[in-house]
Amino acid sequence: MKFVLDTHSHTLASGHAYSTVKELVEQAASIGLELLAITDHAPAMPGSTHPFYFGNVSAIPSKINGVEILKGVEANILNVQGEIDMETTLLEALDLVIASFHPPCYKAGTKEENTHAMIETMKNPYVHIIGHPDDSRFPLDYETIVKAAKKYGVLLEVNSSSLRPDHFRQGARENISTYISYCKKYRAPITVGSDAHFYTDVGNLQRAYDLLQELEMPEELIANTSVERLKQYLKRKK
Repeated sequence: MKFVLDTHSHTLASGHAYSTVKELVEQAASIGLELLAITDHAPAMPGSTHPFYFGNVSAIPSKINGVEILKGVEANILNVQGEIDMETTLLEALDLVIASFHPPCYKAGTKEENTHAMIETMKNPYVHIIGHPDDSRFPLDYETIVKAAKKYGVLLEVNSSSLRPDHFRQGARENISTYISYCKKYRAPITVGSDAHFYTDVGNLQRAYDLLQELEMPEELIANTSVERLKQYLKRKK
């Protein structure tokens, strides 16, 4: 099994990342990635950019140095109703939309409330991926989440950054193992993202790769193994 793409990365525009689009793409090309999604934080994240930034992403070429570029966003889930901080007109112009819980933007509730919020977010026709659902600060009913992800055509992310030993998302390995068991049971596909905030982390998916191998996740349910497979999964939201 080989990973040929990365669906989660951040540039300087995110406010707490440290590299340019050019640096991310050059790194992707240097390690042989076929595709990279650039998914800067949406405006509700403190320090992030103005909505105009996402309205002008067509300025970025669709292919650079042989790497296909998906222009996206990591939107913030704002409330239990599943609202996110991006207008429909902006979402329509993007290739890929991740939606995630972040403490500055969403106040964690009970397991039932967080699960409801995430499922309501999945119903948004523009949301393709749920980012890092491994975060113990936002407890979830993983079986219900996985079934909803399959129903609404959303990919659950395995965030390789969450698996760093020093990462602030404690319990991520155990949580990922739990929802991957349900993904296998219900044949729900996933994607793996580096969540790179510096260019050297682009395509740094080894921790996630090793865990998925250990958990015997079927290759055909992992979007990163084929650009065409990823695109087919993204089309489910159309």
